[in-house]
Amino acid sequence: MSDSLGNPFAFALSAGQAGDAPEAEALLQGIEADVVIADRAYDADAILEAIDARGAVAVIPAKANRKTKRDTDWSLYKERHKIEVMFGLMKHYRRVFARFDKLATRFLAFVQFVAACILLR
Repeated sequence: MSDSLGNPFAFALSAGQAGDAPEAEALLQGIEADVVIADRAYDADAILEAIDARGAVAVIPAKANRKTKRDTDWSLYKERHKIEVMFGLMKHYRRVFARFDKLATRFLAFVQFVAACILLR
């Protein structure tokens, strides 16, 4: 997760075969935001309700199989590129993109170290 400037600030490690959406509600705990921008993978009723309960606006495009389509603020959605840039910066570190660590705690620790390096640039 990143802030509006593309700075990393929260991470949750999940299994490689698991999707990202189940981790969304845990990442949103304790974070105050006016707008939450995410991709189509996060278009789930539970996530949308959790964002709405926090008083934030969800800028998440509707999946193609959603029966009732929601409007998306596409001009605001363009800001999502900042998180993609953040992930691109993190993948400059070989240990992150190749995941040499066998233990999840060590991998998460290095991801947090890389995030700190990015913040100190």
